[in-house]
Amino acid sequence: MADHVGRPVCRHRDEGPATWAMGSLFERLVDAEESGGALGLSLVTQPPGIATPLHRHTHEAEAFYLLDGTMTYRAGDESFDLVAGSFIHLPKGVPHAFRVTGQTPVRFLGFTVPGALMSLYDEVGIPARERRLPGDDGLPMAEEIARWNEVGPRYGLEVLGPPIPEVA
Repeated sequence: MADHVGRPVCRHRDEGPATWAMGSLFERLVDAEESGGALGLSLVTQPPGIATPLHRHTHEAEAFYLLDGTMTYRAGDESFDLVAGSFIHLPKGVPHAFRVTGQTPVRFLGFTVPGALMSLYDEVGIPARERRLPGDDGLPMAEEIARWNEVGPRYGLEVLGPPIPEVA
């Protein structure tokens, strides 16, 4: 690990690395290298309609704290409607998927323990040119999906099924 492990990490608004992936903005607050592997934390902004396939993580637990917007979350056999102020914890290995609902983007704090998963977004995405959602200047989705399929398994990401269907 780098020589800054064991030192405090302080980031202010718009500091630290930012990545565009999944049509979204991932702003890293702390990563595995900085936390001795213990924690990854990002501020994530995602547009309405974004949905992940059903998947699981075999290396870490994951948690979200929703700051703005709404989303539907499937975890195991349960579904949850999350709103600003909602928190969800997913133990390692639990199949899950989510869909951003409503008409506005969501913003949430995304935690992983241990923290290596956050580096996956850096590998499949591209550095954010600005602190905003990507537009045409982001990666084409076909190119990004190919990257996810190549890189995801190294991070213990297993795709299990389709996304949560869109509700009309």
